[in-house]
Amino acid sequence: MHSCGILLHITSLPGKYGIGTLGENAYKFVDFLKAGGQEYWQILPIGPTGYGDSPYQSYSAYAGNPLLIDLDLLVREGLISSTDHDLAVLAQKKDFEDYAQLFTYKNILLHKACTAFFEKASVAQLSAYNAFYYDNKFWLNDYALFMALKYHFGHVMWTEWEDDIRLRKEEAVKEYSEKLEKEIKCWKFIQFMFFRQYHSLKAYANKRGIKIYGDMPIYVSMDSSDIWANPELFMLDKDCRPVKVAGCPPDAFSPTGQLWGNPLYNWDKMELDGFKWWVSRVEYSSKLFDLTRIDHFRGFSGYYSIPAGNINAVEGEWKEGPGKDLIT
Repeated sequence: MHSCGILLHITSLPGKYGIGTLGENAYKFVDFLKAGGQEYWQILPIGPTGYGDSPYQSYSAYAGNPLLIDLDLLVREGLISSTDHDLAVLAQKKDFEDYAQLFTYKNILLHKACTAFFEKASVAQLSAYNAFYYDNKFWLNDYALFMALKYHFGHVMWTEWEDDIRLRKEEAVKEYSEKLEKEIKCWKFIQFMFFRQYHSLKAYANKRGIKIYGDMPIYVSMDSSDIWANPELFMLDKDCRPVKVAGCPPDAFSPTGQLWGNPLYNWDKMELDGFKWWVSRVEYSSKLFDLTRIDHFRGFSGYYSIPAGNINAVEGEWKEGPGKDLIT
């Protein structure tokens, strides 16, 4: 039996304030798919994007991209004023998408929404927020602290933070958690709003017979809460600097190969607890999507290892992956 669908990332939808979001035009696209006899909406990774705004270089393997949160839905909820100056700035039409502007002003607006939410949230709303937190705290606490620290240190890569917090010394984690408590709370709220909007859209799509086909990059970004919080699971040295990184060898398309730069997994270490990190990630993805594509899954069988610091992928070697030990 055959079925079909369309690949279109959410950012490519028409957007009133720049890129596409989880709002009205996403629902219209679901209706378009239904009318066209499609069964799948395939999207790219939905994680928060870092430098370069690539969905394959995310600050988290679990979190949602704040830029995809629909602002009109927040206006409708009374969390943002429809006459807000920052909202008007984003509504100004341009010939190109200004991600720097979007990154700055949307963050300001989402923080305003956070303040408004906790000032007037009903018992039911607070209950929903708390339920979200307890279901996701296994990744949310590290991510929220990580993002608060990113802003505190001027957006530099976490490997450039002060040594005590870069290496997650217990006292430093405690100190910054208290110092940045308000910011941390906002980053948790932003994730609450993202996933509330996302699951509402997914429920609508599923009701219309459309399945969401997600995308999971096999590797995570070096500049991510995942690696900062779990350095022992990756090929890093004692100072948390990459030792081996990912990429592809030279081929007919590129004489110098592809240097992705993502730190490789320490598969031997992961195997000791039954690949718990990967099991958790796959389980989480199964709750987000109806189907999941794992980008470059070939790396589970064999992966290309490049010495960190190399300028290209010429000098690398193939290594055996976990194979059936992970899959089964």
